[in-house]
Amino acid sequence: MPFNKVAPGFLALLASLFPTVSWASSGGGELLDLTSSIYGIIALIVFVIAYALVIGEESLHLRKSKPVLVAAGIIWALVGFAYASQGDHETAAIAVRHNLLEYGELMLFLLAAMTYINALEERNIFAALRAWLVSTGYSLRTIFWLTGALAFVISPVADNLTTALLMAAVAIAVGAGNMAFISVACINIVVAANAGGAFSPFGDITTLMVWQKGIVRFEEFFNLFLPALVNWLVPALIMSLTVPKTRPQASGETVRIKEGGLVILGLFILTIAMAVSSHNFLHLPPVLGMMTGLGLLKFYGYKLKMSEKRALESLHPSPAKLDIREDHSKGGKPAPFDIFSSVQRVEWDTLMFFYGVILCVGGLGTIGYLGMLSEIMYIDLGHTTANILVGVLSSIVDNIPVMFAVLTMNPDMSHGQWLLVTLTAGVGGSLLSIGSAAGVALMGQARGVYTFFSHLKWSWAIALGYGASIWVHFLVNGKLM
Repeated sequence: MPFNKVAPGFLALLASLFPTVSWASSGGGELLDLTSSIYGIIALIVFVIAYALVIGEESLHLRKSKPVLVAAGIIWALVGFAYASQGDHETAAIAVRHNLLEYGELMLFLLAAMTYINALEERNIFAALRAWLVSTGYSLRTIFWLTGALAFVISPVADNLTTALLMAAVAIAVGAGNMAFISVACINIVVAANAGGAFSPFGDITTLMVWQKGIVRFEEFFNLFLPALVNWLVPALIMSLTVPKTRPQASGETVRIKEGGLVILGLFILTIAMAVSSHNFLHLPPVLGMMTGLGLLKFYGYKLKMSEKRALESLHPSPAKLDIREDHSKGGKPAPFDIFSSVQRVEWDTLMFFYGVILCVGGLGTIGYLGMLSEIMYIDLGHTTANILVGVLSSIVDNIPVMFAVLTMNPDMSHGQWLLVTLTAGVGGSLLSIGSAAGVALMGQARGVYTFFSHLKWSWAIALGYGASIWVHFLVNGKLM
C-alpha cells in the first residue's frame, strides 16, 4: 500500500495515543508547545542519554559524534510526528532547515580554518616553534610563563585545542621526569588557551557562533582582552610559586620549516582578514571569506605540489615512487605536498559532533524547552547571575551546546551582558579538566600526569581568576552593561 495512504492513518493513531500536544497559539503554522507532551519528554530523555554517552567518551572509547548524530535524528523525527499529527507539514521542515543553515556556515568556516592549521603543521611551522622553545635552555619557571603566554597569544588565531597540544608538547619535553612541573604547566596552558580564545571570534567555537550571529562585531571582542588576561594571570601567578627555577638541559633539536610554510602562514592571515572584511564591510557571512582563502591555499598548494614533484622526480626518476598513496602506505616516504591530505586530517568527528549538538539543541528549542529555560534563567534569576552560571555549567557540559542554547533563546540583554556570556562560556570550561577540548586532549597527551584530580587541586585558584575576570569586565565595560 502506498505510503501516502498509510501515513495519515498512522499519524492519526499517534495523535489519539498522545493527546497532550497543544498549540502555542491558535493560528495554523505556529510553534507548538510540546514541553509536556510525550514527544517532548521522549526527546529530552534521548538528549540526556546521548549527552551522558558524550561525557563518558574517555572511559567508553565511543566517539562523541555517534550518540548526538542518532539523537538529532530521533528528536527531529519526534518533532515531525508532533506537527504532522496536527496537519502541519511545513513548520518542522522550516525549523530544521534553519538549523542546518547555521551548521553549514559553521562547518565550512571550521573546515577552512582546520585545513590551514593542518597545512601549517605539515610545513613544520609548529614543530619549529616547539624545537626552538625546547632548545633555549630557559628555567622551568620561565618555560611555565612562556608556554602560558604563547598559548594565550596563539589561541585567538589558532583554535585552543591545537594551541594547547603544541604548548603541552613543549612542557612535557622540557620537564621530562618532573611530574609536578608537567602537571601544573598543563593546567596553566589549558587556562591560558581558553582565556586567549575568549576575546577573538577565531579562538573558540562559542565566540565564532556569537560573531556569525552578528550579536558582537569583530572589533568588539577585544573589549574582553583585559578580563580574559586577568582570568589567566590570577591562577598563573598563584601556580608559578610552586614551579622551581631549575634549568633543565637544553636540547640541540632543530627543525627546518618546509618550503612555503611562511607563505601559507601569510595566506592564513589574509584569509582571516577576508572573513572579517566580508562580514564587517559587505555584511556577508564570514564563511565566504574563509572559503575564498581556502581556494587560494589550494592554488598555492598546487604550485608547491608541482615544485616538490619535480624535485622528487630528479631524485627518483621512476613515476611509481611518486604515487602519494603508495608512499604513505609504505611508511611515509617523501611525497609532494597535497592539500587534500590536510583536508583529510580535519577533525571530522568534531564537525559531526557540532552537527549533532546544533540539531539536538535546535530540536529541543522547537519543542519549547529553551523558551522555558530562558524564562527561568534570564527572567527569574537575572541576566548577570544567568550568564555567570552559563560559565559554571560549561565546565561540566561542553560549552558549545550551552552557548548555542543561549543564542537560540536570544534573551533581550544589553551588549555588555552578551559580552559577559561570551567571556564566561569561553573561560568557564577551565574550572574542570573535562570542561574544554583543550583539557580533555591534554589528559590524553600527559596521561597519568595531568589528570582530573590534579586539575581539581587548583580549581580554587582558577575560580579566583574566573571571578576576577567578571569583576574586571564590569569595571572596564560597565558603560555597556
